[in-house]
Amino acid sequence: MIDQELKKFIKDSLNEDIKDGDHTTLACIDNNNISTAKIVSKDNGIIAGINLAKIIFNEVNEDLNITTSFNDGDTVKENDLILKISGSSHSILTAERLVLNCMQQMSAIATKTKKISDLISSTNAKILDTRKTIPLNRHIQKRAVKIGGGYNHRFGLYDMIMIKDNHIDFCNGITNAIKKTKSYLLKNNRNLDIIVETRNISEVKEVLAQGGIRRILLDNFNYKDTKEAVRIINQQYETESSGGITEENILEYAKCGVDYISLGALTHSIKNFDISLLAE
Repeated sequence: MIDQELKKFIKDSLNEDIKDGDHTTLACIDNNNISTAKIVSKDNGIIAGINLAKIIFNEVNEDLNITTSFNDGDTVKENDLILKISGSSHSILTAERLVLNCMQQMSAIATKTKKISDLISSTNAKILDTRKTIPLNRHIQKRAVKIGGGYNHRFGLYDMIMIKDNHIDFCNGITNAIKKTKSYLLKNNRNLDIIVETRNISEVKEVLAQGGIRRILLDNFNYKDTKEAVRIINQQYETESSGGITEENILEYAKCGVDYISLGALTHSIKNFDISLLAE
């Protein structure tokens, strides 16, 4: 079953590329021409987007025959055959760019997520993505994070309350922001988890005094303050580290005892995974 958001993404993306026709293919290739093509990895890492590729090919032409050699989340190396497609040459060529764009982006994200998750595998911390995604690509980018072994943070502004620094400053403080949030949820009969971003130990203590939230985010804390915050919170609420975290220092933050570490770099700073579609 394809969810409606993914279906809309595929239709809109194909329309963006095709409009009133793939005129190069229409001009060069006979309409009844049948071909076979293969998608090959030109890189080493975690492959992602195979299931999405099948959906895209079938959206263009449900009569295309697709056979796969790997599953999403498998490790592949350079020159591995990922999948084969046979059927209408027009359909294969028309779907090619969207399939490759998605697979390249998703495989890059999954590979990076797996690498970073492995760095902290000796701890109990989990890797989270963020909302720092390409507009209208969030669905597939977050799917790739999960394929790579990470976890999804909120999908948007609608599915979780996240009181950040600007909310706090615009609202004249954490206490007021939390109180107003609880009142809003009650008034509007909304059942949303609340995360509160803190910038120092004093703000952590202020959140604890209010209570009734799910998670405390420790933003740009150093190791010492992170450990102290985890000690003070004492498992009353989930903890999350964010800000200034890199592959070089993530293990030290994980060792501080936080439950989650969120990184925008999973989705906004990736090097595309090299994948090609070749005629056979």
